[in-house]
Amino acid sequence: MNTPTGKQSPAFTPYIPASKTLPEITVKAVILGFILSAVLAGANAYLGLKVGLTVSASIPAAVISMAILRFFRESNILENNIVQTAASAGESLAAGVIFTLPALLMLQYWQGFDFLATMSIALTGGVLGVLFTIPLRRALIIEAQLQFPEGVATAEVLKAGAEGGEGARYIALAGVAGALLKLFQTGFRLVADSAAGAVQAGRAVFGYGTELGVALLGVGYIVGLNIAVLVFAGGLISWLFGIPLYTAMASPEALAALTEGATGYEAALAVWSGRIRYLGVGAMALGGVWALLSLVKPIRDGIRSSLSAVREARSGDRSGIARTERDTPIHIVLWGTLAMSLPIFVSFLFIVDQEALGITAGLYWGTLAGGLVFALLAGFLFASVAGYMAGLVGSSNNPISGVTIATILSTSLLLLWVLGSQINFAVDAMQATTAAATAILVGAVVCCAAAIAGDNMQDLKAGYLVGATPFRQQIMQVVGVVAAALALAPILDLLFQAYGLGDIFPREGMDPSQALQAPQATLMSSVADGVFRQDLPWNMITIGALIAAAIIVLDKYLERRGGAFRAPVLAVAVGVYLPLELTVPIFVGGLIAFLAQRSLRRRKDQIGGEVAYEEAVQKAKRRGLLFASGLITGEALVGILLAIPFAAAQSTQVLALAPEGFAPVADALGLVAFGCFIAWLYRVARRA
Repeated sequence: MNTPTGKQSPAFTPYIPASKTLPEITVKAVILGFILSAVLAGANAYLGLKVGLTVSASIPAAVISMAILRFFRESNILENNIVQTAASAGESLAAGVIFTLPALLMLQYWQGFDFLATMSIALTGGVLGVLFTIPLRRALIIEAQLQFPEGVATAEVLKAGAEGGEGARYIALAGVAGALLKLFQTGFRLVADSAAGAVQAGRAVFGYGTELGVALLGVGYIVGLNIAVLVFAGGLISWLFGIPLYTAMASPEALAALTEGATGYEAALAVWSGRIRYLGVGAMALGGVWALLSLVKPIRDGIRSSLSAVREARSGDRSGIARTERDTPIHIVLWGTLAMSLPIFVSFLFIVDQEALGITAGLYWGTLAGGLVFALLAGFLFASVAGYMAGLVGSSNNPISGVTIATILSTSLLLLWVLGSQINFAVDAMQATTAAATAILVGAVVCCAAAIAGDNMQDLKAGYLVGATPFRQQIMQVVGVVAAALALAPILDLLFQAYGLGDIFPREGMDPSQALQAPQATLMSSVADGVFRQDLPWNMITIGALIAAAIIVLDKYLERRGGAFRAPVLAVAVGVYLPLELTVPIFVGGLIAFLAQRSLRRRKDQIGGEVAYEEAVQKAKRRGLLFASGLITGEALVGILLAIPFAAAQSTQVLALAPEGFAPVADALGLVAFGCFIAWLYRVARRA
């Protein structure tokens, strides 16, 4: 039974009661969860490198699991939940990896993704994320009773599957349609994948544009209008105000150095990349600190609650604890954390070159040991932040990049303080690059832990609602981490060879327009490198922090008024450092979600009584959610598959069918197709 606020009342009973035991971890569930984790890790790695955002894979994983397990004689809702638990771990680990490790290529410290190095950082950081969420489950899910919107949605999908539903059909239909559009856009080049332009008023340049891919529509629909508006507002801060003001006020020499002869939209993009996106750095840094301060009490309560549960279990009969309340024992969490410390330290030794860093052996070992301790402490704190934020806004909206920027910035400043007396980083480029890479590695461990933590708390919420056994979910989360860690290194290298990342390409003659922008990784590399080269635009960072402070004040005002619309600062900061063309379809997707719900409200009398109306609203939300998830999954999977022929032919034009001069037709087809998908998603989401 739910309270009016959406929280479970004390009398809450899970779908499968604690007194009933069903098979959960089975051979087929482990195999299917392992495979789906690897596949969804690859799909979300592509999506995240392309647009800087990933979306929770729990719902599509649950639907796929239900569709496959129906072929077996025996399966149940808890077995399906176990599969989606493992599968979604792959998606979240992909976010942690792609937001950080590609920065090593952009620093030109790496020339590709070494398998052992990539796998070890992903694996250790991911396992830490699982361990750190164990003592937080009781406090955040049971005691604080946070919403965890995607966890609730996943539970509803699982229940619908157990009772018989149409979710798999919507996922499949939208997935095939999104995949075909992506094939015609990026593969055959018969349909445009973006539209952009610029207007100049005096010296001020106003850039505008939009992506025409449907994955971002799905992202916007899932996050909803509130977050979509904030992301778009962040884009407007950069593109409607920041870029025009900078181009109007900067000296011609400074502007020419940034744009390098580019005009129109390309000039606006160069100014955003070189200066304006640092507004987002400042906003992210202050926003991350604010999130930490807001979470001191929930983190403290979570640790106390976990220790209390362990004492109760040790003082009495273990069987006295309900099946649905059995977590992995806290001593395993502690020993597991210590066990992860050794491979993390070895990875640092393997990756960070002492000779390139140019310091003594004692200082080198001390620096790496300090990095390890900082990674563990920051990893737990930011895993707590990520888990709490997932409970508030969902794992798809979870600003993992914000806490990672704060980690990398603080790590870089600490390294500068420790090593600055021996090294003149502004003179020695190799030493500066190596020190920046060291900060990125620490940030990568923390980012993987935080990404896993946020998504795993969603899974544990879904398990709480359907009646799963927590410690079995936690085991499968580790299984999902292992699968994704093994898969991500070759997938990332394949994507790099096929598309290039940012402005770094594996070979000459590649198409820059097809490069995966990896916005978070680009930002991480710029922040770390800028600290050591002492050329970070602190004025922009300061202005960004002031903007964030104003947004925090606005959010507190909205909270005091008690309105439904809120302004979490990190959502705005995401939009500040994304290209405007990526924020537009996200905004459109959020607008579709709002308009579809408003259409249902206007037809309330036609639908029937209050009960019938509420049922229609829930079904429409679930239908739209599944359809949006299908759009994301289809486009992302085709992006992965296209990387194979692109890499083999060492060209993104190998499948192109468009004749010369076809660009205007492709542009028109792209706009028409995008409009059709907008109408289709709206129609699906508003159907009563």
